[in-house]
Amino acid sequence: MAYVPGTALLAALVVGCSAGTGTGGSAADSKPGEATATTAAPGKYRTLLDACRAVSSSSLKDLLPGAAELPEDQQKKAYKGTADVTYDTDRRVGCRWKAEAPGSSHTLSVDFERVVSYDPSVSDDDRAREVYAKKVTATGLTAPSATPGDTEQQTPPPSDTVPHTSSSPTNDGGDSGDGTDTGDEGENGDGTEDSLLPRTLDGLGDSAFLDDRLVRAGSTAQNRVVSVVFRTSNVIVTVDYTEQPTVPSVVPDSKELQDRARSLARELVEKFSE
Repeated sequence: MAYVPGTALLAALVVGCSAGTGTGGSAADSKPGEATATTAAPGKYRTLLDACRAVSSSSLKDLLPGAAELPEDQQKKAYKGTADVTYDTDRRVGCRWKAEAPGSSHTLSVDFERVVSYDPSVSDDDRAREVYAKKVTATGLTAPSATPGDTEQQTPPPSDTVPHTSSSPTNDGGDSGDGTDTGDEGENGDGTEDSLLPRTLDGLGDSAFLDDRLVRAGSTAQNRVVSVVFRTSNVIVTVDYTEQPTVPSVVPDSKELQDRARSLARELVEKFSE
């Protein structure tokens, strides 16, 4: 009769051990009051587009008018572009094009940067916002995190630039004064809003801004450089479009270059959305 209680005792010990060792081991590993570590969500984009193939042939023909006058073999070379040298094409790629015409030369460059956060508590998107904010601040605009309604503060242009001068008439009474783009057509009806440069752009990726500046190229010549920068999730795209007139006294048209650069930026937003 003493054997039965001993067997029952052994069974009870086995059941007790099984109950104390769950499959996850959380009861033994976790401590009271200890927060569970969380990993931020990764960015939407894990790779980048081929920069030299991201711009459509129709856009290149519009942006590089001088290429159409070249012999066929030179046209192909001009439209093909030259890829930037990078060491990690999943993180950054770029491409450049240039074409010369009798009256001026045009240069186009696009740059794609995929931002990755190596801090597990910070998402790729949040890190990309930080990188983008630095680019905004560098132009003289306030960072996107500024309180809505705050005045965007301007800083003096770099020493190698001259203040932007509109080539189009402006309407002093129609300006919103907040530095925000109102769409494809500005308050002036010409889409330039030259009194607000640099300025933010609405409806282009998650955030975007445009800059337009005249850069001295020699003692008298002035190149116009239009830049459009936008962020879509964890990718930051920069479009730089430059016109250099053959005649030093000629100033490139602001509206035309801005329209072309913004049109390309919209095209690239759609490419990343595909």
